[in-house]
Amino acid sequence: MGEGERWGRDFAAFWVAQTLSVVGDSFALIALPLLVLHATGSVARMGLLTAVAGAASVLAGVFAGVVVDRLDRRKLLIASDLVRMVLYALIPLAWAVGPQLWLLYVVLPLAEAVGMLFAVTYVTAVRSLVPAERITEVNGRLNATAAAAGVVGPLCAGFVVAWFGAAAAVGVDAASYGVSAACMLLVRFRGSTRPEKGAERTGVWRELAAGAAFLGRHPVLRTLTALLSVFSFLTLGLNDLIVYHVKHDLGQGDGAVGTVFAVGALGTVAGALSVAMIRRALGFGVAWIGGVAVCGVALAAVGSAGSVTSTATLAAVFLGCVAVAGTCSMSLRQEVTPEHLLGRVTSAHWTLHYSAAPVGAAVLTWAAQHYGTAWACLIAGICCLLVAALALLTPVRTPSPAAAPR
Repeated sequence: MGEGERWGRDFAAFWVAQTLSVVGDSFALIALPLLVLHATGSVARMGLLTAVAGAASVLAGVFAGVVVDRLDRRKLLIASDLVRMVLYALIPLAWAVGPQLWLLYVVLPLAEAVGMLFAVTYVTAVRSLVPAERITEVNGRLNATAAAAGVVGPLCAGFVVAWFGAAAAVGVDAASYGVSAACMLLVRFRGSTRPEKGAERTGVWRELAAGAAFLGRHPVLRTLTALLSVFSFLTLGLNDLIVYHVKHDLGQGDGAVGTVFAVGALGTVAGALSVAMIRRALGFGVAWIGGVAVCGVALAAVGSAGSVTSTATLAAVFLGCVAVAGTCSMSLRQEVTPEHLLGRVTSAHWTLHYSAAPVGAAVLTWAAQHYGTAWACLIAGICCLLVAALALLTPVRTPSPAAAPR
């Protein structure tokens, strides 16, 4: 078997495994909030679950890079899928005898922490899987498939929930991770996935501090990290609000929830496909600030949407603009960060960026519970517009910040 044929086969198995993991995440995205809503009728309880899970993901992000650099990456990918399979399988088994809400507050944070480990491992494993000259092409395929899975997953999850219940959808989620692990068993990496013997190991806090120090020195990255932290605080709970709005305010079924998220994911696909053209035409500053501003307008309106169609449209606009702003931010980090610091800078950015988001999700859903989704979304949307306005006064507005002084 030739070199090209061998890596092509291994990449195909890796591709399938990654896609199944994304589909599994999509099922959990819908099924778990619905389990809470069916059992309690409370959007605040949904937000609390999201907050706890988000906090676990942030904490795992601090340590994930060190773990990935010290252990065999192929084994980590397989173990991450198997652990998530077992965790999610516990939920339908427990629900067979009645709702067990406490279990969700144990399973989901653990699963999110393991999912963060999988995400970091997956990014680093690509380099050991394909030839260097094909990395950009391969990343494009993986990102496109992930976006497409984000369309199909919520739609399928909504119908499974409608026909068989939310617990059954979580069972499908668990099965998808099992198949993903089986696919990973077929993958053979071109390079070693083990850490080099004798490699210097420094403490996790020192590594994180090095990444944070670089962010602090670069004027655009420093400002972006601060602004994105506020944006994440305002928006992490939006998925819960959409579920609650469709079910409670509009009186629609579970299938409608899946449809809204599927249409919303189409917005992600559109944003991901168009971001390069938008940035070339408008420059970094306008693309990022404009994306955040449009997100604010869509978020402000979604709580007052009077139909499933309008809710889905606004969700698509919001997620499409998130894809534009997020891809611009990630690309800039890759462009200006030295290779030897990229992992630590990414880890520091993720940790700082999402550290306050779980609290924001709890606050947003609490506000929706007490004052209604329309008011909660309106205030959050206005605050997002203020983030965009503030960015106009900072170096973020620069059309080509890759050349900004450090």
